[in-house]
Parts: sequence; structure tokens; C-alpha cells
Amino acid sequence: MMLRLDELHAYYGKSHVLHGVSLQVQPGEIVSLLGRNGSGRSTTAKAVMGLVDGRGSVTWRGEELLGRAPFDIARRGVGYVPESRDVFPGLTVLQNLQLGQKGGAGQPARPPRWRLDDMYRMFPRLKEREHTEAGLLSGGEQQMLTLCRTLMGDPDLVLVDEPTEGLAPKLVEQVAGFLRELQQRGMAVLLVEQKLTIALDVAQRCYVMGHGRIVFEGTPADLRADAEVRREWLEV
Repeated sequence: MMLRLDELHAYYGKSHVLHGVSLQVQPGEIVSLLGRNGSGRSTTAKAVMGLVDGRGSVTWRGEELLGRAPFDIARRGVGYVPESRDVFPGLTVLQNLQLGQKGGAGQPARPPRWRLDDMYRMFPRLKEREHTEAGLLSGGEQQMLTLCRTLMGDPDLVLVDEPTEGLAPKLVEQVAGFLRELQQRGMAVLLVEQKLTIALDVAQRCYVMGHGRIVFEGTPADLRADAEVRREWLEV
């Protein structure tokens, strides 16, 4: 088992947001976490990364993560792509990517899976904008940069929060291809996504959240066949 959540509760101050979330991600697997806005999907990813208070259990390769600092979790091989993108606006594209690289004690013994050339091949626009300050990029370009900066840390699992939000259809397809390549290179992905087509197309398994709880678990085929779950928890 790579990532396992057991009865995870999470809070923003006194507000109780997650109510006993349990899920798992296996090595090399893409798992989609679906649900309407406010269902708790993004909070689940933040709780795994130590960005919100939680209780219950979040284990990574058998080690408990709850109570650890976000930088410690990242050093253990968990990458996080926030919905807010969070680029360093005054630094260039290249400098942002270099900041994502691991060094020192956090460096894995194996050769890194990802290099700058890989980033520029997947998203040629980043190469074109290599020496442009990140704050001057479009929203789509900043999304590409955030995805690639996370990969430069060579994680084994990536939590990706709403990567296609606000993107043009052409970029949405680029992001889908990006996610498939992660899996081909042996990485696991927990994908928080609202676009059902993309989420079901790239995933091997999916969970649906509602009111801070898991209300469905199964394969994409299972979810496509369950009109009641889609109507109750996903469709607007």
C-alpha cells in the first residue's frame, strides 16, 4: 500500500469539514476524487500534505503523516499541485522549475525520473517562456509551470487539485496526456477533478465525495453505470 487514509477528519478552526474519509492509492495508480464544490475534495488533499488540522490516520508506505510538517511530507516523496497554482511571480519559469528540484538528504538514490527537457517537451510553451517572470504568464501557463515544478522534485505520488480549472480545451487535453505520462513512469496520482470526462478517462479507480464523506468507490465503468450516484452527488 502506498497511501492510505483511515477515518480522516479535518477542520478549519472549529469548522468540521471531513467526516471520516477512508481511501487508498496503490503504486502506479491514478485515482480520481470527485464531487461538487464544497464536498471536501481539496481539503482531503490538503490534509494529506499537513496543510490543515486532521485526526484519524494518513499513512504513506506504512508511516503516519498526520502531525508532520508539509516540507517533511514532501521530502518523503509526496508532491502537491494546488488549485491556486502558487508560482513565484518574481522568478522566471526556469527559476521556478529549479526551485522544485530536490537536493541534499532528500535526493533519492535512483536517477531522477524528470529533467528540464521532459518539462519542455510536455509543455513547449514553457520553453518559449523560459526567461519570463512567472507572474506575467497566463493562467494556463502558470498551471503548466506548477505541474512541472512539482515533478522536478521527483515525487512518487502527486496530489493534483483541479488541474484543468479554467483551461482552454487544448490545454485540458495536454494536462490529460501529462497525467497519463506520470502513470507510464510508475508514479501514483490522486486527482481532484470536477470534469467527469477527464477524471474517468485517466483513472483506474474513483471515489465520490459528498458533505465531507466518501459516498461511492469503484471503477470508472462502475460510476458511468450508476446514474443515481451521478445525479445525487455530481450533476448540477
